[in-house]
Amino acid sequence: MLARCSWCGSDPLYVAYHDTDWGVPEHDSRALWEKLVLDGFQAGLSWITILRKRPAFQQEFDGFDPARVALWDEDRIDRALSNPGIVRHRGKITATVRSANLFQKIEATEGFAPWLWSFVGGAPIQNAWPDMASVPTATPESMAMSKALKARGFTYCGPVITYAFMQATGMVNDHITSCHRHDAVRALSAG
Repeated sequence: MLARCSWCGSDPLYVAYHDTDWGVPEHDSRALWEKLVLDGFQAGLSWITILRKRPAFQQEFDGFDPARVALWDEDRIDRALSNPGIVRHRGKITATVRSANLFQKIEATEGFAPWLWSFVGGAPIQNAWPDMASVPTATPESMAMSKALKARGFTYCGPVITYAFMQATGMVNDHITSCHRHDAVRALSAG
């Protein structure tokens, strides 16, 4: 049996996410925006809840196309609020519409992906945690990212959320050293 980070447990969806997605360096601006939005929706909930609802989120939010979501009006927001397949939270939905507009401004001027990756110096931070208890919930880098996002007008992006985002998108390699994905993710970062 493969050794894994303990947070994914035995749920097949969680295990698949851990083994194929979590910690893999992501450099696509749209994909990064999607993950940032989903991490914001996670606030106060578990990630497995969001992961289970991710297909419904992707459908409801127009494939997480920022140009389309930026055009949402109150009627479109109300339609999303009636979808039981997503987290129906008006504040988080309106924050997503606002962030779609902010994304477009950053993407047009400096690139959303390069801007976010600048908080880790453009390359993944390679950690070597022996166990999950050693993994922090926030770091100076996630605090700086959170502060910068908030300064640009983003919400639901505190330092704990931004650190979870950094872990998910491979900006940091937080697979514990005994996990079968630790060295594989490190190798992806080197390539």
